[in-house]
Amino acid sequence: MYIKPAYIDNEEGLHARPATFFIQKANEFESNIWIEKDERRVNAKSLLGVLSLGITKGMEFTIIGEGPDEKEAVDTLVELCATNFAE
Repeated sequence: MYIKPAYIDNEEGLHARPATFFIQKANEFESNIWIEKDERRVNAKSLLGVLSLGITKGMEFTIIGEGPDEKEAVDTLVELCATNFAE
């Protein structure tokens, strides 16, 4: 298991468009990936799950990976968040 914090700084937070980018990227990996915020964990490959967390600008959350490519998956998703989804 590989765990790393992530931070959202784009104005709209993790709304539909960046959440879709995030999920598409997560689905490129074989590992199971979760997002955890306030002790609530959702599948990072599920649009409804990701949106249900209500992540807005300035929020920090955790990305968790478990599987053969967990480190690469988590690092890639953290970087995607850090670059504000190219918005």
